[in-house]
Amino acid sequence: MYRAVWRSPLRLIVGSKLRSTVSRGRGRNGIDIGARCSCSRNVTTLMGNDFIRCQDESTRKILQVQIVDALRSGERHGASALLLKLIQGNYSLSADDFHGILKYCARSPDAVFAMETYSVMCKKEISLDSRSLLFIVQALCNGGHLDKALEFIHALGENDSISPLLPVYNYFLGACVKTRSGNYASKCLELMDERRVGKNEITYAALLKLAVFQRNLSSVNEILKHYVDHYSLNILSLRKFIWSFTRLGDLKSAYELLQHMVALALRGELFVKSNRGKMHSMRLDIPIPSSGQTGSEKVPLGVNDHTAPLMVEAHGNNTVALPKGHNKIPATRVLRWSFNDVIHACGQSKNSELAEQLMLQMQNLGLQPSSHTYDGFIRAVAFPEGYEYGMTLLKVMQQQNLKPYNSTLATVSAYCSKAFQVDLAEHLLDQISECSYAYPYNNLLAAYDSLDQPERAVRVLARMKQLKLRPDMRTYELLFSLFGNVNAPYEEGNMLSQVDCCKRINAIEMDMVRNGFQHSPISRRNVLRALGAEGMVNEMIRHLQSAENMYLDTPTYNIVLHSLLQANEINMVTKIFKRMRACGYPADAATYTIMIDCCGIIRSYESACALVSLMIRGGFSPNAITFTALMKMLLNNDNFEEALNLLDQAALEEIHLDVLSYNTILRKAFEKGMIDVIEYIVEQMHRENVNPDPTTCHFVFTCYVEKGYHTTAMEALNVLSLRMLSDEVKESLQEKKTELEENFVMSEDPEAETKIIELFSNSQEHLAAALLNLRWCSMLGARIIWSEEQSSWARGLSNKYG
Repeated sequence: MYRAVWRSPLRLIVGSKLRSTVSRGRGRNGIDIGARCSCSRNVTTLMGNDFIRCQDESTRKILQVQIVDALRSGERHGASALLLKLIQGNYSLSADDFHGILKYCARSPDAVFAMETYSVMCKKEISLDSRSLLFIVQALCNGGHLDKALEFIHALGENDSISPLLPVYNYFLGACVKTRSGNYASKCLELMDERRVGKNEITYAALLKLAVFQRNLSSVNEILKHYVDHYSLNILSLRKFIWSFTRLGDLKSAYELLQHMVALALRGELFVKSNRGKMHSMRLDIPIPSSGQTGSEKVPLGVNDHTAPLMVEAHGNNTVALPKGHNKIPATRVLRWSFNDVIHACGQSKNSELAEQLMLQMQNLGLQPSSHTYDGFIRAVAFPEGYEYGMTLLKVMQQQNLKPYNSTLATVSAYCSKAFQVDLAEHLLDQISECSYAYPYNNLLAAYDSLDQPERAVRVLARMKQLKLRPDMRTYELLFSLFGNVNAPYEEGNMLSQVDCCKRINAIEMDMVRNGFQHSPISRRNVLRALGAEGMVNEMIRHLQSAENMYLDTPTYNIVLHSLLQANEINMVTKIFKRMRACGYPADAATYTIMIDCCGIIRSYESACALVSLMIRGGFSPNAITFTALMKMLLNNDNFEEALNLLDQAALEEIHLDVLSYNTILRKAFEKGMIDVIEYIVEQMHRENVNPDPTTCHFVFTCYVEKGYHTTAMEALNVLSLRMLSDEVKESLQEKKTELEENFVMSEDPEAETKIIELFSNSQEHLAAALLNLRWCSMLGARIIWSEEQSSWARGLSNKYG
């Protein structure tokens, strides 16, 4: 397979020149030993050829520097001319005379001049040495020419005089890792096996990174197996494997290797480099914890007075043996890095128990958590329902003089937003100095959307703009929901609000297009919902038609159908429903419910029954909303008997109807003055544990009053008000009745009713309505009862219909 690749000009250069430029009369690696001269020798003692060789060497070095300076300043023609001057002189050249040029080409990178230099070396029959070979491969790889680099390595292998150089292959594999070129890496490995180059720790490290980028967990396990067969696991290799397993989500393997690393630390088997450069095993000063544990139990964060810290401290100036330029990193820092990796993996998998265990183990080992540690730990242990823990951890960081990352603040803010703690969430976001992701701001926008506070969302958008944070699709979906609808809920649109609505939607859509986004199903639904809420039927249909050329779904059609039904556009509802089915979009339970409501408007019970049959064949069982719609149609035709039969059928099918279903019947019975039906429904509600609401109380009380049964009306209102209360309030009602009577029901304080109304703002609507009803009954002279057992009216209904 390589022979086919090698029909290229580069192969002709590399293959033919190498075979004709085998080193002759030179030292090891093709270097001319005789050409070397010691410049420290006194020049006055040099005679004859020694003086000439010294001049030649100085001239060659000057030319190398001039060529590099020309390349650095962009004078490529001048560099080429100087290169020709170098080879045309009467010098005895070797590969060493081109190292400076090739090294610059490798770092620039300048693959073209590197190959030009190589071509010149071939013409001069100068053999490559290990360094020049590596520089050329580096120049090709750094320049993005992996294919040419592989061809070059392959061609050099055809010459038996050049032994395989593992660093060259390792560098090529490293370049494959950076560019995530798995195909080239596979070819390189095949070539290494064919030429029996072997592998070292650098090779395994490159293969490990490549496996992580390819999301290949099995390859990581295979590499670990081969590595252990040839090398002993030390702190550095363990760190690499722990990092790999955490990135691929194998928390179990990462944790096991981390504990192996800790065991090495406890035994003092960390290989380090001393200040003399020699490798040896480092003995660590590690006192054993007084509890005899190594951090397996869970305890709250903070100082643990029952455990002596395990201070991992190297004697003298010893450090972990890291690659060149990084050999001054202490062993404790490498341990902390691996703990951080596993804790961050716990954050990804939401494994709070293991994260807490690791944090405790770090404390026992004397490894002080860093801001990075807390960043992963907070992700693992703080959840929306426990956002307080996240805030507590931020305070712990402050006490330890650790500045939280922007990502840490974003995480805790997102949890606060999901718990609707919007003030805390916004305060945390204001502390973020830089952010590259929109999710914490989206969570806050979603909270303001749920709380119906679009005015506060404007500040969030201003903050995003200040940080130059680019919105994502979720942001635009929320913007349409927040600002698409101008009027408050339950308010009808008018001409001014409709114009404003169009301006807002157009502005958001234009910004969305500028940032390269198209409508998603959610954003499309939010736009249609906003237009429907404003009563802009024509604009809504236009948006629907423009979206039909792309993907639509059933929920989108349901929004349009519901808006058209609200606008009483019955013909258009039928038309859109038929188009929806013709386009192959299946109706769901919501679709059928909307269409049954449509049949109720046109009073076609037969069509509604046909839809119910179609609904059942489609795999959807009728629910409470379906039964309510059918009963409403029957009641509109004054067919109380069939409506009550449907009520009984729902009970037989164990379909739990809500208070709205019962109020539908009560409303019609009230309009017809049918007290017997009202009493039957009230008792049915009591038997099915459906609490009444203020509407229920209104229908029952008013019907009795209009029939002249004033005393019964007061007693019924009293009992229904008690039934409105939640189970929690009912349990303590007998204990609190005196307090309720004195402060609310029978109080002579002119502010009593104001205090009751304040309960509405605390989400205690039913308690407030019940207290107002009871206060009104008391003002009319009725005796207030606090137990249904004291009511003859309640007992009578139970005996009559129970």
